[in-house]
Amino acid sequence: MFNLRTCAAKLRPLTASQTVKTISQQRPAAPRTFHPIRCYSAPVAAEPFLSGTSSNYVEEMYYAWLENPKSVHKSWDIFFRNANAGAAPGTAYQSPPPLSSSLSSLSQAQFLVQAQPNVDKLVEDHLAVQSLIRAYQIRGHHVAQLDPLGILDADLDSSVPADIITSTDKLDLAVFKERLRVLTVGGFYGLDESDLDKVFHLPTTTFIGGNESALPLREIIRRLEMAYCQHIGVEFMFINDLEQCQWIRQKFETPGIMQFTNEEKRTLLARLVRSTRFEEFLHRKWSSEKRFGLEGCEVLIPALKTIIDKSSEKGVDYVIMGMPHRGRLNVLANVIRKELEQIFCQFDSKLEAADEGSGDVKYHLGMYHRRINRVTDRNITLSLVANPSHLEAADPVVQGKTKAEQFYCGDTEGKKVMSILLHGDAAFAGQGIVYETFHLSDLPSYTTHGTVHVVVNNQIGFTTDPRMARSSPYPTDVARVVNAPIFHVNADDPEAVVYVCNVAAEWRSTFHKDVVVDLVCYRRNGHNEMDEPMFTQPLMYKQIRKQKPVLQKYAELLISQGVVNQPEYEEEIAKYDKICEEAHARSKDEKILHIKHWLDSPWPGFFTLDGQPRSMSCPSTGLNEEDLTHIGQVASSVPVEDFTIHGGLSRILKTRGEMVKNRTVDWALAEYMAFGSLLKEGIHIRLSGQDVERGTFSHRHHVLHDQNVDKRTCIPMNHLWPNQAPYTVCNSSLSEYGVLGFELGFAMASPNALVLWEAQFGDFHNTAQCIIDQFICPGQAKWVRQNGIVLLLPHGMEGMGPEHSSARPERFLQMCNDDPDVFPVSGAQPDPLLTPRGALPGPDLPHKAEGWGWPRMGSVRRDVMPSCPHQQRGAAGRALSHAGSTKAQLSPVLCSVCPPVLWEGAAGGWGGSRGCVPGAAGPSGAAVPRHPLTHTC
Repeated sequence: MFNLRTCAAKLRPLTASQTVKTISQQRPAAPRTFHPIRCYSAPVAAEPFLSGTSSNYVEEMYYAWLENPKSVHKSWDIFFRNANAGAAPGTAYQSPPPLSSSLSSLSQAQFLVQAQPNVDKLVEDHLAVQSLIRAYQIRGHHVAQLDPLGILDADLDSSVPADIITSTDKLDLAVFKERLRVLTVGGFYGLDESDLDKVFHLPTTTFIGGNESALPLREIIRRLEMAYCQHIGVEFMFINDLEQCQWIRQKFETPGIMQFTNEEKRTLLARLVRSTRFEEFLHRKWSSEKRFGLEGCEVLIPALKTIIDKSSEKGVDYVIMGMPHRGRLNVLANVIRKELEQIFCQFDSKLEAADEGSGDVKYHLGMYHRRINRVTDRNITLSLVANPSHLEAADPVVQGKTKAEQFYCGDTEGKKVMSILLHGDAAFAGQGIVYETFHLSDLPSYTTHGTVHVVVNNQIGFTTDPRMARSSPYPTDVARVVNAPIFHVNADDPEAVVYVCNVAAEWRSTFHKDVVVDLVCYRRNGHNEMDEPMFTQPLMYKQIRKQKPVLQKYAELLISQGVVNQPEYEEEIAKYDKICEEAHARSKDEKILHIKHWLDSPWPGFFTLDGQPRSMSCPSTGLNEEDLTHIGQVASSVPVEDFTIHGGLSRILKTRGEMVKNRTVDWALAEYMAFGSLLKEGIHIRLSGQDVERGTFSHRHHVLHDQNVDKRTCIPMNHLWPNQAPYTVCNSSLSEYGVLGFELGFAMASPNALVLWEAQFGDFHNTAQCIIDQFICPGQAKWVRQNGIVLLLPHGMEGMGPEHSSARPERFLQMCNDDPDVFPVSGAQPDPLLTPRGALPGPDLPHKAEGWGWPRMGSVRRDVMPSCPHQQRGAAGRALSHAGSTKAQLSPVLCSVCPPVLWEGAAGGWGGSRGCVPGAAGPSGAAVPRHPLTHTC
């Protein structure tokens, strides 16, 4: 921007905010009225009275005039008005009239001011330019060139927003000029076509100027189009945090910010070669096999590796991933770095399974691997969670596992452990579990401090057109509910993709919030390699048949730029092809399929390398009476000083104390003692679910609330022992599907923890049935997965209706039964699975706290119990033993892999778990209906 020559720094056009800031530094604060100053682009001639020695004087005069034009001489008033109004260089100054002159002479001296453009018009023009800039920031993504095929708009709308002046491919030149005329002359912005070459001061809410504070309107529009209307579409203006918005603007608006070195371009090309040639190799070797290849979105591999590289650079050393089936083998091979021969041998139908169970298809399997990140030279652990066919079901599981790993390593801010979730466009828009998972993202007991979501946007769901599959413009609109920025990017522009992924990783590291990368791509084949997509999408697939692969496009670009030459490119291809061929040859030597080698959450301290338990011993679960008394006393007190509890709660705690003195317990106190004893042994306990802190029936009260201080709480369970394990009890959001998935993921991380999810009533686990059916019941058979999740399901026919009361335990039997010819039924000879308490007598085992009046549990005869091939005693089993009976110590057949299920009576009484017969007494000793035993192996 140009100003008066000898005081350019003093008289430059200022925005109101800049003027306020400058004057506040120079003069005492006082009410001021400021007039925006018009910029002009012609060279400036020196005014006759200006010199280097007079600049300070002129500056003071200028500030005084800004505050009150009448405070300076009329000649100065005329001069500053002329300068503001855009007077030609050298003409702003008018000599003051002589003392003898008449008022008419003074009026003639002011003629120039009156002839200049109105100051109000200048203000309106600058405001119009600011509105235009904001329009691009808000709606520029609607005209971004995102579809690699060029046949469909990513937002499902071919129109151009009415407040954007754009010359993109959506408009030809004639239409552009007409839009410009409509939006300018007397139109939306009130600008004239001649204003395109005028210089406008830039607001503080844009970075398109770089080091320049003013630009011609034509250049402003060009730079806005470069930032928001090319191959990247940025959705962020709904975020209600100014710092975050400014951060994003700076990342995408700064001129020339998206630059890559030649070395970075060569690395990107090499990663594209591996991604593309891997799929081509599989196609050549197994052309008739389903593999759900990545063709059409090969850039996903460089994208994920970029996110991991940048995150590793920022200090992350553990990345947990979840994804659907498309591209999973490629991710396993080129991101996780699973041995290629282990992947290739999955295609051999003659392999014998070394592990029991059904196994699962190769594109559902997970993996755990620790390796060196070659970019940062730091160790990084990568875990890809196994996924069922229900595409988004793994989302909360990944988040729960991430939270657990953060918890166990003391990572309270998510700086060491993070999650990456991959999604398909149709599932991301259509599955409610996506919304449930997002809503856990910022809750204190569930946050993982930011997740990077990557959407493989094929622009089709199986055979369903996106225009029939969603009501929102984009499949990613669900992310707006948590203020997550959304970066749409054309997947045929690898450099744009890598840049966006770098920004996404930096965002997560900086703000610890979720972020979404929408890779707008296409699916070169059908839903799978055997599917014919031309039946339903003929026009799309005609274009896809013509589409040049992204590797070929990018290689030609780099060759034309001189970054690589043709021999180097061909050598890179040949090198990776050789790696694949050698791995394929080695895979033929594999005769046995080891599913345990594909574990996503191994328990090295619990199992040996060949998957066998390290110990089959069952430690004593008995307790000293002193310990029980101590736990009971803490449970009936407030261990924090100056803490006021509710009067009704005081009576409840007093009743607890009396029970301890009388050596009796109810359900709530029994649970307290069981949990407390485990905490003493260093076993972490996490109890989650709706209203679990108080308890649905106002019986638990594990979190006390100060009646006088907001948000001041006390958890007595964390005041039991000096070196105890922490106890986490947290009310969940009103979600069953998402929260149970989260807790299942949390329980995957370690066997030395008791993780419980409680449903409020029997039917509350109906909406969590997907997690039970897809993960809990078949997890061992499909993935040899170990998990110790415990489900607390209130159960009892107390008159609230069959569906509200019953947890339908028979479902578990049905789900876990893989023999179609055998089903447990009650007959003349009672089946041990369905026998009520008392029908299977067993010897009472001695216990240290003899004589306590605990609800007695039935004993179990091991010779009639169904055997579980992976019997183990873990934290969950010990908890059941502690809570069960001090007179009759339990010996349940507990499985460390499949979770036990506790059936809780309507009044709080509870039944057994896998291997123990249901109980028959509630907290007050009242009888509750007997229920069948459930064994969930």
